[in-house]
Amino acid sequence: MSGIDAVLPFVPVRFAVLTVSDTRTMADDRSGDILADRIAGAGHLLAERAIVRDDRAVIAARLRDWCADPGIDAVLTTGGTGLTGRDVTVEAHRDVYEKEIEAFGTVFTIVSMRKIGTSAVQSRACAGVAGGTYLFALPGSPGACKDAWDEILALQFDIRHRPCNFVEIFPRLDEHLRRK
Repeated sequence: MSGIDAVLPFVPVRFAVLTVSDTRTMADDRSGDILADRIAGAGHLLAERAIVRDDRAVIAARLRDWCADPGIDAVLTTGGTGLTGRDVTVEAHRDVYEKEIEAFGTVFTIVSMRKIGTSAVQSRACAGVAGGTYLFALPGSPGACKDAWDEILALQFDIRHRPCNFVEIFPRLDEHLRRK
């Protein structure tokens, strides 16, 4: 059965939030604000926040930098997951992933279908792991960011969530990099 085991202590996770946009600034970044607010509201830490333009190399470089930072456990990007020519966030993420979390996109689509119907097919939300850091590419709409956090990420980043969660396997994400 899925649920929260209230006997276990909560473990805060250190997140970075990256907005991908050619036009947004910190003053009007509603999706970034939503993610930052939900991270803090859940008891986690916002370690970094930035905005970069829709450029595959720039996005990938920022993801790699944050994956190398021991003060960041997970990165949430918002924007650039659509189908237009400027939407390159998914490609940048996949340039960085060591392993993809294929089911995230599927579960996100299921959640989105309940809210926006078949329009959910236009999202390419994805997730993966690199350097022991979780990476999630979310659409740029505030509603999509709320849905991803409220219905998937809030639970998976709570160590008390059963039967399993992302937090409990942090120590093993980079075990393949350690010497035997």
